[in-house]
Amino acid sequence: MRPIRLPEPPGVDGMETPEIFSGGGGATVVRRAVLIGNGSPGAENQCLGLARALGLADNLTLYRVTRPRGGINEWLHFLPISLHKFIDQVLRQFFHNTRFAIVVQGRKPYRVLNIGSVGLSTILEPDVKKIVTVARDTYEKEGPTLVVACGWDTISYSSLIRKLASDNVFVIQIQHPRSRLDRFDLVVTPRHDYYALTASGQQEIPRLFRRWITPQEPPRNNVVLTVGALHQADSAALRLAAIAWHDELAPLPKPLLVVNIGGPTRNCKYGVDLAKQLISSLYNVLDSCGSVRISFSRRTPWKVADIVFKEFAGHPKVYIWNGEEPNPHMGHLAWGDAFVITADSISMLSEACSAGKPVYVIGTEHCKWKFSAFHKTLRERGAVRPFTGLEDISNSWSYAPLNDAIEVATRVREVIAERGWTVG
Repeated sequence: MRPIRLPEPPGVDGMETPEIFSGGGGATVVRRAVLIGNGSPGAENQCLGLARALGLADNLTLYRVTRPRGGINEWLHFLPISLHKFIDQVLRQFFHNTRFAIVVQGRKPYRVLNIGSVGLSTILEPDVKKIVTVARDTYEKEGPTLVVACGWDTISYSSLIRKLASDNVFVIQIQHPRSRLDRFDLVVTPRHDYYALTASGQQEIPRLFRRWITPQEPPRNNVVLTVGALHQADSAALRLAAIAWHDELAPLPKPLLVVNIGGPTRNCKYGVDLAKQLISSLYNVLDSCGSVRISFSRRTPWKVADIVFKEFAGHPKVYIWNGEEPNPHMGHLAWGDAFVITADSISMLSEACSAGKPVYVIGTEHCKWKFSAFHKTLRERGAVRPFTGLEDISNSWSYAPLNDAIEVATRVREVIAERGWTVG
């Protein structure tokens, strides 16, 4: 039975509500979160960033949806994940111990990689039935469960959890699910996801492609729009990173220029041409830099990373992270004086712009459609400037830092309050 919430006694404005008026066991207070990721650090960091902003970072469980990999599976990622897993299981059984097994399984054994950046040694596949059962059985004692999912492959899991336990959970889907938004309590998505509905988008994007890359109607009341991607690089995290990386980064000559290199995407295609452009521009600004730190992402093509590494390996001002732990990314955000970031990475740009420091972008000419709209928004906010090689890195400018996670958390609290719940 749902606890009865009694009205406030008169004349207690500003006073803390006694426990007797909060449902006895506090069943209307959200104190825990279930996060569902898809193995992508960018997606899982969005879930974790929102949990941090809501004050639930110390009471959460992270699950990870994984697809079969290797062999023919690399061609089946367009399928719904449940169908993909079923086909993989059938093919493996049917072709087991045959000469076609390598076509199905690939040459390397399939294994699930745990992303060390989330700080967890083991992450389980989500079990909807178990999550729903726990949410129901512990509701009276522990209160409602916040469910936050991000990525296309997580949609079926989060929507089913809400369907089966709508009175006990509050479900947030990050990244637009493209259809049937009423399956979720809230949908969190960047404003540029709706670019194809704008006048510019209608002119640029062929009609045939629109239904595949964008929502078909304007945002509903349960949609929260952001500028960029959510992340964990809030002020508290940066303060801790500044302490953790003090001994290594504080002594470096200033200004410290941090260069983050991503990788081409379908909306931002490039190759070694951008690497050569970056190298040339970096050489032109080295005189105004005290030191330079370069990092690559998991998406960086080997050819791009190799040409940059060969050019700057051994340079007295330049350090290139070799990809081994510990990852200096948060330390770079905390101690960097300016950033150069390739245009393909919305996540890295969102993180850098939340620090409120100068951010230079290279490669925007390779981007199209909603990526172009995102870059335009950042320029209009005064957060980013193009990296041309003519800059004096010692110069600085200020702007209002991005606070997407905090703004989304505020909206989440408002909507949860409409149900008579609070976030504790």
